[in-house]
Amino acid sequence: MPDEPKTLDPAVRPARTTAPATTTAPTGTAATAGDSPAPGRTHRWTLGLVTVGLVLAALNLRPAITSLGALLEEVSGGLHMSGTVAGVLTSVPPLCFAVFGITAPRLARRFGPAAVVCAGMAAIFTGLVLRPFAGGTVGFLAASALALMGIAVSNVLMPVIVKRYFPDRVGSMTGLYSMALALGTSLAAAVTVPMTDALGGDWRVGLGVWAAIAALAVLPWIPLVRDRDRAATGGGTTTTAPAGTAAAPRVSRSRTAWALACFFGLQATGAYITMGWMPQIFRDAGVPASTAGVLLAVTMVMGVPLAFVIPRLATRMRNQGPIVVALGLCGLTGYTGLLLAPAAGAWVWALLLGVSNCSFPLALTMIGMRSRTGAGVVRLSAFAQSVGYLISIPGPLLVGMLYQHSGGWGVPIALMGGLMVPQMIVGTLAGRDRTVEDEC
Repeated sequence: MPDEPKTLDPAVRPARTTAPATTTAPTGTAATAGDSPAPGRTHRWTLGLVTVGLVLAALNLRPAITSLGALLEEVSGGLHMSGTVAGVLTSVPPLCFAVFGITAPRLARRFGPAAVVCAGMAAIFTGLVLRPFAGGTVGFLAASALALMGIAVSNVLMPVIVKRYFPDRVGSMTGLYSMALALGTSLAAAVTVPMTDALGGDWRVGLGVWAAIAALAVLPWIPLVRDRDRAATGGGTTTTAPAGTAAAPRVSRSRTAWALACFFGLQATGAYITMGWMPQIFRDAGVPASTAGVLLAVTMVMGVPLAFVIPRLATRMRNQGPIVVALGLCGLTGYTGLLLAPAAGAWVWALLLGVSNCSFPLALTMIGMRSRTGAGVVRLSAFAQSVGYLISIPGPLLVGMLYQHSGGWGVPIALMGGLMVPQMIVGTLAGRDRTVEDEC
């Protein structure tokens, strides 16, 4: 993959600031240099290993969720869950992402980002192995939470690792792992039901097989764990690390950080409602279970090509607002169709919602663009994702409650569509050409 021209990538272009150049240049330079080990000190195989690790890690960041969505009816029946409890189950992912994601910066400073991602992959594997053996709802939730804890810290550190090792290819590398993430998401949604049927029809087996891919994702990160001293200081010398630390902004004071967190939260709300409930919406409309799983896969697979294109496009634009609005209008149209003709236009609505869900790689790209330094990206990533996932927690639960008490999908789908409007507003604010360092 060829390098992108550095002058075209706002994630690494020095941000405009009113401060004198003599005061900002040393700190920004030291921190940016520390974002990635210098070419003379980093072997090509290390960057290749990081690339493989990013792809395998991204493949495992969603199957724990979408495989459950495809079998939610069978799991609910097997564990005797009500609609409200099933809604709680679909709210567990954002809750875990919010709670555990906020710990990622501290863990990365102590152990290094690669070591934390390695542990995260191991946690995903362990949780997926244990989940099928759960005898009740509590045990199932606990095993799921362990896997989701590993996903949470990895979610936060993916942009950090990209910024550190590939500072001049933020758009292309973000697109690469976002594409792998979408591929893993859609693959789990598409094959979980037929694979479960082929293996005897037991939902426990259908969920458990995904642990094998998680085991593979641990391997490339093991050699990178030894890189933790350099990673912990940003790859620079001991004299540049304090500069990078001092440059880290208090992102909670930034309006852009809050706008980005709200945008992340609203897009996550739509994504987890879709992953948790869309197969059930289609099944209740008369679509066969296997087809409903394929429809969810279509929604997720749209992110494979678009997750690579959108970040590259975003890094070439000073303002990402137009992309935010375009994706939001696709989602609004898809939900309207899902409300009026869920079965007749199922494939069209699945495609449109798949395009809308590409707000996720756009949000990840903007995290890398809204800060000049690696230290800033760590804090902004943790803040935006943790606050964002907190915002997204009530959505899937509320949909489950509305579905149970209203007796249909009309009110829940209207809620989903209505949320697209504030998502477009805050996304446009987050897409403005500025950095959190300037605002703090």
